Amino acid sequence: MSPAQRVAAGPTPTIEVLPVPRAVLGESPLWHPEEAALYWVDIDGCALHRWQPAPATHTQWSLPCEPGCAAPMLGGGLLLAQRDGLWHFDTERGTRRRLAKPPFEPAEARFNDGKADPQGRFWVGSMHEPRDPARSALYRYASGKLERIAGDVATSNGLAWSPDGRTLYWSDSRAHRVRAFAVDPLDGSLSHGRVFAQFDPPAADGNPEGYGGAPDGAAVDTEGCYWVAMYRGSCLQQLAPDGTRRRTWPLPVRCPTMPCFGGADGRTLFVTSAAPRGPDGVRSDGAGGGPPDGAVLSLRVDVPGLPVNFARP
Repeated sequence: MSPAQRVAAGPTPTIEVLPVPRAVLGESPLWHPEEAALYWVDIDGCALHRWQPAPATHTQWSLPCEPGCAAPMLGGGLLLAQRDGLWHFDTERGTRRRLAKPPFEPAEARFNDGKADPQGRFWVGSMHEPRDPARSALYRYASGKLERIAGDVATSNGLAWSPDGRTLYWSDSRAHRVRAFAVDPLDGSLSHGRVFAQFDPPAADGNPEGYGGAPDGAAVDTEGCYWVAMYRGSCLQQLAPDGTRRRTWPLPVRCPTMPCFGGADGRTLFVTSAAPRGPDGVRSDGAGGGPPDGAVLSLRVDVPGLPVNFARP
């Protein structure tokens, strides 16, 4: 039996709901190995969260505007990408210091998914509001400079790197497409872009039957598999390094947003989620009856994930 077949045939793991507040739009989970803590953001709730399993402590910081994502920084604190720019956030004092202004008009766009690469460069995508036409882009922050790297997507998402750091994954959720690029480790330039995975969009009549969701945030394990949260698909898809599907992992939430690997051995998978929008376009707090939408989930997996990369100041 091949490794792919062994994964597909594995038992369904126990999924736990962390005892933390439900998010409106939970995103960007990261396991901080030095603190043995999980961080994530609530975009629409304008908040940063931290969960320390031992001794079961939850901390929440209110923010002046939406945080799209976070990354740990060398020297301490976090790099926060918010609607009003990139910031260094001091988790001890609860204060922030601006690193870069937003490269867009904040009334029309905000930062979305972002992570640091193995060299400490911080990559972050934007989300243009409204999303038609596709005016969102991918940016790279390094040595105090923020540069536009690529564009013409509707919803920038799914950033992750292969174990050797030479492949970058980047998705456009609205197009239901994940692309892969060759990365030059020295200068961070991208080349040889290709479609890594293409998912089916929803039916034209809006019928949700058979819809598998849109690719949202992602993480990569030590075997090079790409784990992507399928927004409105109630699952994670585990894709092999060649883009073929290894396994579908069902989840008890309708809108999972991003997985990350953590815990002492890297084999605990944490997944953030969002409360779906209602007919009026407004999200609830996810705390009503039914699925635990907005919760942070955890489950144990067989293969550890890559550790989080730290952003350089």
